[in-house]
Amino acid sequence: MSIIESKLEKLGYQLPAAKPPLFSYVPIVQYENLLFISGQLPRVDGTLKWKGKVGKDFTIEQAQEISRICIINSLSQIKQFTNNLDVIEKVVQLRGFVNSYSRFNQQPRVIDGASNLLEELLGEKGKHSRTAIGVSELPQDSPVEIELIVQIKESGD
Repeated sequence: MSIIESKLEKLGYQLPAAKPPLFSYVPIVQYENLLFISGQLPRVDGTLKWKGKVGKDFTIEQAQEISRICIINSLSQIKQFTNNLDVIEKVVQLRGFVNSYSRFNQQPRVIDGASNLLEELLGEKGKHSRTAIGVSELPQDSPVEIELIVQIKESGD
């Protein structure tokens, strides 16, 4: 078990098995030592557990937890791709999309749930650039979707 997985468990989370995409894309593309992780929804056991708009159906605090589930699903994809989360050298960028109710403008606070979890798990390596965007709809009415760009250790490191 990786150090990151151990920290996740101490926080009360289990790293699930990565789920295959539902549509026509691949979950991760590697370019040199960068991994581009496709948008992850808050699926639990393959099912979208939450549906609706933040600011109407979910509080900021609930949406922060939902964003953490998206990060956990991203980590699952990385583990499946690399076999070991400890190859993560740096989280370079996080893009967070929030299915927002009319006039809801606290998208950065929602995505803070994801950002804070990455920093808690990875320390300095988890600090990243970020975009938090409010959108009118997300796939399957998901409240949050998150993409990551992660640098991994080069082979032999």
